[in-house]
Amino acid sequence: MALNKKGSRRITVDGAAYRWRIRRKPSYMQGLCWTPLAYAVELADDDRPGRTLVVTTGQPHPSNWLGVEAEPVRPDHVAASIKEALAQGWEPAGSGSPFLVDQSATFVPSP
Repeated sequence: MALNKKGSRRITVDGAAYRWRIRRKPSYMQGLCWTPLAYAVELADDDRPGRTLVVTTGQPHPSNWLGVEAEPVRPDHVAASIKEALAQGWEPAGSGSPFLVDQSATFVPSP
């Protein structure tokens, strides 16, 4: 699975360049604040896509339909998530299914 370059942002962590992206429109479940925001990360400079990292945050999607306030995802949060995933064994140049990091323990779904 490769990320679209359009709409993605670059970040450098420990000398490696990555590209990360948040889905512009929320999914149905995210729009109703039933599930939290998630974003994807992959190597930026590699010719082949490698293994994607999917980070599930503990906050609602900023464009949710209920008007629930959400904090913006900042580059320092993305960098910390990348370091956490690398510590857990994510190999960005490898192949396989997406590597999941779940940080949604504090997320409370809306009724």
